[in-house]
Parts: sequence; C-alpha cells; structure tokens
Amino acid sequence: MATGTPCGSVQLNHVGEVLSNSEKKIDQKQTLVTEDYTSIDYLQRAQWLRAAVLGANDGLVSVSSLMIGVGAVKKDSKAMLVAGFAGLVAGACGMAIGEFVAVNTQYEVEIGQIKRDMDMSVGGENDLEMEKEKRTLPNPLQATLASAVSFSIGALVPLLSASFIENYRIRLIVVVAMTSFALGVFGMVVAQLGKTHQIKSCVRFLLGGWIAMAITFGLTKLLGEKF
Repeated sequence: MATGTPCGSVQLNHVGEVLSNSEKKIDQKQTLVTEDYTSIDYLQRAQWLRAAVLGANDGLVSVSSLMIGVGAVKKDSKAMLVAGFAGLVAGACGMAIGEFVAVNTQYEVEIGQIKRDMDMSVGGENDLEMEKEKRTLPNPLQATLASAVSFSIGALVPLLSASFIENYRIRLIVVVAMTSFALGVFGMVVAQLGKTHQIKSCVRFLLGGWIAMAITFGLTKLLGEKF
C-alpha cells in the first residue's frame, strides 16, 4: 500500500521554512545596522575633529577677545573691526601653519616608531601591515585645512556681529552675546560628532570663552588707563 506525506507535515515544513526565512531577513537587517554603526571610526574622526574644534574655538575666542580688548580703550567701531579682521587673517594663517608643522612632526615620529617596532627586513607581510598602520595616522593636510577653515568661521561670528552697530555699549554686548551663542553651538556640534555629553561640552566651551574675554578686557582696560 502506497504511503504519502501527511498534509499536516507539509504545512509544518512550510511554516518552518517561512519562519526560517523571516529570521534570516531579520538577522541580515540587524547585521547591516550593526555594520553601519560600527563602521564609523570615531578615533579616525577625532583626528580632524580635534583640529576643527581647536580652530573654531580659537578663532571665536581670540578674535572676540581681541575686539573687546580694543573696545576697552577705543570706542571707535572702525578700530574694533580692523583689529578683528587682522586677527582673523593672522590667526587663520598661524593655525594652518602650526597645525601642518605639528601634525607632520607627529606623523614622522609615529612612522619611525612603527618601523622600529616592526622588523622591516622581513619584507612582504610587514609592508602590508605598515600600509594599514599609515591609514590610522593623522593627515597633515586634512588637519591644516580643517584648522584654517574652522578658525575663519569662528572669527567671522564676532566680526560680523559688530559690523553694523555704532553704539559702543551695544556693540560690546552683542559681541559677547553672539560669541557665547556660537560657543554653545560649537559645544553641541562637537558632542554630537564625538558622541560625548552635550551639556559638559557646552559648559567647557562657554567657560573658556568667558574667561578669555574677561581677562583680555580687564587687562587692556587697566593698561589703557595707565598710558
């Protein structure tokens, strides 16, 4: 007597296949999400982020402090704007050159250390490892560009905010207010890019900027009264 596959067994097998395919799709989606998340190299990002943060913060704080310092002894808006523009150009060039020299030096030191750690006489395999190590090292040109551009962007905030204000007191208040706002924004952006605490980042930026502006204004005011 011929026997066939029970209908219930066929249905169970079919259901099992459907469930198995569904699980595979879910696993694939989870894998893709995990790969997308872990594919972000935050250490690599930190290399240019450091230069950009340093440049933006330096441009914003130094130029605003310079303008406020000049404003402490001269109420003329032209003097503040000329000082701010000179600070922007000089600072951007100085940051770019300094960053290029510093990162190049760091790159050469790390390459030398890697060569000493690896026995280069072996050849082949070490050459491949050397190329992988080079990819993780800081890029001098990238750091230079990030530093110069971010410095200029930061410096433009106090410079533009004071350009169309004639009243002396209002001009100083606006520069301080816009600088404080920009410092808070920079802090949030940096925290978002680096996946760090936003409030702590904003507080660090704000406190540093306020201290720099206060010291510059106070010392320049004191010096101006003596001469």
